[in-house]
This record gives sequence, C-alpha cells and structure tokens, in this order.
Amino acid sequence: ALHEGHVVSAQELTVLLQPVFTQNSRNLILFLHDTLSIGDFTYLSEFYSNKKPFQNQVNKLFINLLQEILQSSPSSLVLPAVDCEATKYLLSFLQESGYWKLTNITNLDVSQLEVNTSEPNLLVVQLQPLLPQLTEFVKLYMFLFIEKIIGRLTMDLQERGIHFSVIYTAVRPSRISRRTDVVGELRRQLMATEEEDSLSYPPLNVTTGNDICILFYASNFSLKASSSVLIDLTNATFVMQNVDISSSECSDINTTLSLKYTKPVNGISSLEIRFLMTNKFYGGSARNWSTLDSVEIVQDGEKFAKFNVSVISAPAEYSFHCQLVGTSNLYPARLIPSNNEAKNWDVFISKLQIQGFNIENNQFSYASDCTGFFTPGIWMGLVTSIILLWILAYGIHMIMQLTTNSRFDDPKGAALSVPQTE
Repeated sequence: ALHEGHVVSAQELTVLLQPVFTQNSRNLILFLHDTLSIGDFTYLSEFYSNKKPFQNQVNKLFINLLQEILQSSPSSLVLPAVDCEATKYLLSFLQESGYWKLTNITNLDVSQLEVNTSEPNLLVVQLQPLLPQLTEFVKLYMFLFIEKIIGRLTMDLQERGIHFSVIYTAVRPSRISRRTDVVGELRRQLMATEEEDSLSYPPLNVTTGNDICILFYASNFSLKASSSVLIDLTNATFVMQNVDISSSECSDINTTLSLKYTKPVNGISSLEIRFLMTNKFYGGSARNWSTLDSVEIVQDGEKFAKFNVSVISAPAEYSFHCQLVGTSNLYPARLIPSNNEAKNWDVFISKLQIQGFNIENNQFSYASDCTGFFTPGIWMGLVTSIILLWILAYGIHMIMQLTTNSRFDDPKGAALSVPQTE
C-alpha cells in the first residue's frame, strides 16, 4: 500500500499493526528516537553531498542498513507521516495490546541479552536524541552510531534463530511542515498550532491524596556528565514516565520534586534530581512568592551536586515559565554550581514550566515568564538610539556656534585692521 502524502491516524496505525500481534512469532523490537522525520535522511545526505564524501558515506551506510532490513523481511511497511498522538503513546499502546515481557535495553552489549521465546517479548531501545542544537556533523556520526546499535541487535537475534519484528520511529517529528497556501493573517496562528501539537505531551504531576501539588513540564530535559556523557531524560520523564517520584514532598511552605531514574545511561546505575521550592511572604511586594531555591543531582547515591538558582520565582498563585534554563551563561535562568561536584554537570532544560503551590483544577496557573519587558535586544536598541541622538545633538550644537564676519575689507578705502582682542 502507498501512504505518501497521507498522515496516518492513531486508529489507522492500530489496524496496520495488527499483523504484529497475530503472527506466530511475537518478539517485537521498538527502536525509539526522541525526534525524527523522513526528511532527516535526505537532508543530511544533501548537506554534505559536495563537501565531504566520507560524511555523506556515513549517512548512506545507515540508509543501506534500513533498506537491507526491509528487503530481507517477509513483509515491511513504511509510513512517512504518522500522527503525533499515535506515536507519542505507541509504547503504552503496545504494552496494552498483549502480555509482553518488557525489556529496556540500555547496555549496548547485547551478547548477554536473554530472550525467552516461549513468551512474547517487547524489547525497547531508547536511541540517543538528535538535539536541535547539535551540528549537522555531529548528527551524521550519531546516525552511524545508531546504525551499529540496530545492526548489532538484529544480527545477534538472527544468529540465534529468533524471529522478530522491528518498529523504528520517534515520539515526535523533528521537522514541522509549513503551509504556504494560507492567508497571511492566519499563517502565524497555524504555525503556532502545528508546533504546539507536535511537541505537546502531558506535564509530570505529583499528587497528595486526590489533589495535584506539583506540575512539571519541559520540551527538552537533558544532562551532560563530565562534558562527555549525554543523558536525555525527556522521554523517561514525560512520555514513558519511567521515573520514580515517590520521594517528592509537598507542603504550603516547602516543596521538593524528586525524580529518580534507574540506569539512565551506561555507567550510571541510579540518578536522582531534586527541585527544592519555597513559598515565602515578602513585605516589599506585600504578597507570597514561590521560588526555586536550588537543584540537586545525586548520582549512584554517592556523588552529590548542588546548584543555586537565579531568576526562577513567581507569585505564589502563578506558575513559572522560561524558554531556556541551564548552566550556560547565555540562558535567561541559570543554574550556578554550588560545590565542586556540580562543576562536572551541564544541565539543559528548554520550555520549562513548573508550579509547586496553589494548583487549581489540576492544571498550570497563569505563567510568570523569566524574560522581562526589557530584553537584551531592547536595551541594545535603546543604548544605540541614545548614542546616535547625542551625536546629532552635539553636531547641531557645534553648527549653531558658527559665526560670520561682521566687518569686511573695502578695496576703495583704508585697510581694515582688526585688533587681536576681537
């Protein structure tokens, strides 16, 4: 069947995946990206087509691997465009569709992987995220690394004589198509709607009884340990929710959001991230303000890193929102290392929204944004305008000081003598 130009809905995807659940061999491998689109393959190939052949060859190797897997399989299906809502909850749908034995593969050494063929197995491989801030050069070599993971796992299962099906997809698209056939007054609204739909998923919530006391959301939640090990926690936190929040605490004064992860990457057995918030009354503004005081990272129960936080505060009745939060000096809201261990970590959080007090109707309240009215661009424009106005005023002043001679020499009369005092 041909599916070009058609966006597959969640209901259609369910029908298309039915053969996977009804076949004799019910071993399923899910290779899951954070973001991916069909255009990534062709774009990366064209990007270096006339520059560096070796890098172009890297991308071709990955495409050839996918083509070989499709051609060698008894049946294959390629869906260039699938609705975000369908892929976002694909893992949950697969788990509900059968009594799978779920195995999350984090260790790349698959030689020790045990697969019991007497029962259906669902192997989930979380692939490294293709973050938007990465250069095209880095993305190419990440594709090569992903090729090794896919090739190693599929070849190992084939050598053991284990029959399996593979699904290769992503939680959301990396590229959002822009419509050009709409009128100008609707264009911005349509773009905003497309982007919001493609990147939206429910926020993480912590409940006490029947009430939600903490809400936490981010479009990208990533860490980097020792400037080398990238840990993307976006999917584990918001999509699959493979995170333990039982240690979180809520009160009217102090609130702690605790996120515990088991084996987020190779070499780290456990990771806990704490967001410590307080609710205080400030006499200067005569109202309560909620403040994110610090962020703590505990690795393997031993290594403790603490960050002081700047600019993350809001009226207690509001939530807090910021486009970029992290350890970089360029971010509007910064996490400042408070001890030596914290210097080994880099934190990147995009589109952060958090609320730890006064949550009503189980949803975020009005958001207080970290970006004030006077942005750096506005300040730069004001300073430049003031300098230009000062130059203009000085020039006009100097021109007004110019005077003409009040006396002129008459060639028919005596010579004009002007004293030096004048």
